[in-house]
Amino acid sequence: MAIESEAPAAEQRASVRIIVNGVEHEREVDVRRTLGDFLREDLELTGTHFGCEHGVCGACTVQLDGKAVRSCLMLTVQADGQEVKTIEGMAPPGELHPIQQAFWDHKGQQCGFCTPGMILATEDFLRRNPDPTRQEIREGMSGNICRCTGYQFIVDSIEAAAKALREAGPGGTD
Repeated sequence: MAIESEAPAAEQRASVRIIVNGVEHEREVDVRRTLGDFLREDLELTGTHFGCEHGVCGACTVQLDGKAVRSCLMLTVQADGQEVKTIEGMAPPGELHPIQQAFWDHKGQQCGFCTPGMILATEDFLRRNPDPTRQEIREGMSGNICRCTGYQFIVDSIEAAAKALREAGPGGTD
């Protein structure tokens, strides 16, 4: 990453190379541009939503090298050389990942605004805890807020997704 030091701070730009959903992108960006803005505005991947823009709600969650991160708090330059997955990269077009299918089948999507971040956080959570209890699901997902529900359907969805992923076995969803 090369930063032009002669430019005023408000105009500092940097070259970044980021792999997003398996596609490499090389761009010059303002060093203050958030990853979420880069994804939504520069790459037109509008499945990443902004709720609070303070890292509290989790609506903007994406995965950076397989770990859930808040794209509203992360700068694009921090993702240089890394892989990002958004909701658009969960499954091939026209198909649903088992987590997406579970959210659909168990009505975990409600209005849908928090759903992309919830699904990406769920994938990271289930990678770390493939057979969680309902209480572990509630605790593990506590960083993602849904304003439409009492979380019952979301917990049901994650529980069903965990079962589906365990039954698919290693590599069964890639």
